[in-house]
Amino acid sequence: MIVGTRGSQLALVQTKQVCADLSKITGETIDIEIIKTKGDKITTSQLYNMDSKGLFTKELDIALLDEEVDFTVHSFKDLPTELDEDLEIIAVPKRESPNEVLISSKKWAELGPGSKLGTSSLRREAFCNLYEKEFELKPIRGNIETRIDKALNTDLDATIMAQAGIKRLNLTKYIKEVFPLDYITPPAGQGALAIITRKDYDKNEVIKNALNDYVSMQEVFAEKKVLEELGVGCQWPIGAIAQMKDKEFNIYSILLTKEGEILKEQNAKGSIRDAVELGGRIGRLFADYV
Repeated sequence: MIVGTRGSQLALVQTKQVCADLSKITGETIDIEIIKTKGDKITTSQLYNMDSKGLFTKELDIALLDEEVDFTVHSFKDLPTELDEDLEIIAVPKRESPNEVLISSKKWAELGPGSKLGTSSLRREAFCNLYEKEFELKPIRGNIETRIDKALNTDLDATIMAQAGIKRLNLTKYIKEVFPLDYITPPAGQGALAIITRKDYDKNEVIKNALNDYVSMQEVFAEKKVLEELGVGCQWPIGAIAQMKDKEFNIYSILLTKEGEILKEQNAKGSIRDAVELGGRIGRLFADYV
């Protein structure tokens, strides 16, 4: 079997873990094919100023459709809301922490007006404005190690990042604070991986049985459905988080303006079997505000 992945250290760590888990079940050797995406090549632009559809996935999809690789591993949050009709998300392994974290020498409360915060996320920018932090916001791109270094060793005072990638790279010593999910709500799918295959691939059931975590898949599919109903990606400041709590499925989502005004926030609860419908219900409620 051949797996396609991006070439960043995080992508490789994630993919190697998936391969190890799959090989343990199947006994097969899995070769890794590194594929460079448009998002990897463009490092100077704010993501929300670009056509972000498939920015980190299109080239991997092409390799999959051309049967150059058998499956691909992605960070779920990088996926466009719609996949090619011949592809499917066959598995979502158990999700890592979806929380956002602060990388800084100072605590969040100590970062006063005029502090320089690096971010290329419209959602993170909106949350900073929501809490009236009055930061000087600076664009920041690069892999996890690069952004941590910029936050701690340049004129920047801080940055906000996903906890999951930092944990996977064993860099948690650089985390200053972990933000509660209802304080800075993550993007749909944060912390989860997506395993994508061709629909007609003859080993789909093998991969699904070996790698899929049902609860994690329902969580991120519900979050993704919010965006699908709105037809938007990272051009809008939207946070969404779904979790099982006390045997009940909960999804919370918040829609803001770039300036930090809350346009709409919504909770929905129900059975995990109805997870995607609950996400769709929130997306339809949000539609009047987009």
